[in-house]
Amino acid sequence: MKLARFDAGQGPQIGVVVDDGVIDLARAGVSTSDMIEVIKGGDAMLGQIRAAIAGKSADHALADVKLLAPIPNPPKIMAIGMNYQKHLEEAISLGMKPPQNQFWFNKQTSCVSGPFDPIEPGVTQELDYEVELGAIIGTPCKGATAENALSHIYGYTVINDVSARDWQRHSPTFTMGKSFDTHGPIGPWIVTADEIPDPQALDIKCMVNGEVRQNSNTSDMLHKIVDQITYLSTAFTLEPGDIIATGTPEGVGVAMNPQVFLQPGDVVRCEVEGIGAIENIVAG
Repeated sequence: MKLARFDAGQGPQIGVVVDDGVIDLARAGVSTSDMIEVIKGGDAMLGQIRAAIAGKSADHALADVKLLAPIPNPPKIMAIGMNYQKHLEEAISLGMKPPQNQFWFNKQTSCVSGPFDPIEPGVTQELDYEVELGAIIGTPCKGATAENALSHIYGYTVINDVSARDWQRHSPTFTMGKSFDTHGPIGPWIVTADEIPDPQALDIKCMVNGEVRQNSNTSDMLHKIVDQITYLSTAFTLEPGDIIATGTPEGVGVAMNPQVFLQPGDVVRCEVEGIGAIENIVAG
């Protein structure tokens, strides 16, 4: 199931995407506009939604609505760095030391923006892109094991881990350079985990103005999603609605020779197989 937040002119609603349209859950009798509430409802809520939309046609064409960030207020956004071998090699070439453990940083949740919203550069002079598969936690998770880690995932989305590279260097935690407002486009919706049987076998791609910059597969992750969840949940509880950005492949602008950073008017498209694509223009 594809769960989306959208605005058809009357404020944010939650719907189910079917083909090129969306079924409004409120019209179908499911009265919630809170995606985290839906996530916390788990399988029971999904069953209620399936029953409510059975036999129904779309209320709106996707072309007629504004798609919003599927989770506008996640409890946490955790992102792993240098998690694809060739991207790790890029980082080393830029003077970074290879991490001895999984390398995590957080993006402040206020950076979240919609799947087709503009990216505001702010004060950075080194604006960059990073396509990532986002895993969304569905049930509270502490001390996960390799056997049960994936059972805690509610679904998946596409993330552009927009990065202000100059500000990223201000702190070893990366937080400043990863958390500018609008630097966390996500979407275009959540695809529930039952529709992604193997999250480690998805093509992942980023294009800038139609030029392919990143092109890989999630099978190339150094630390698989199972390992990420077990590692994080060893230290702290993962909560429903938390977003895990699972790493980006090689091809980022900072590692190009010469370096190529995003400019006003550039259009960045991030795609993950089986989920969809988000596309954001850099504001002037």
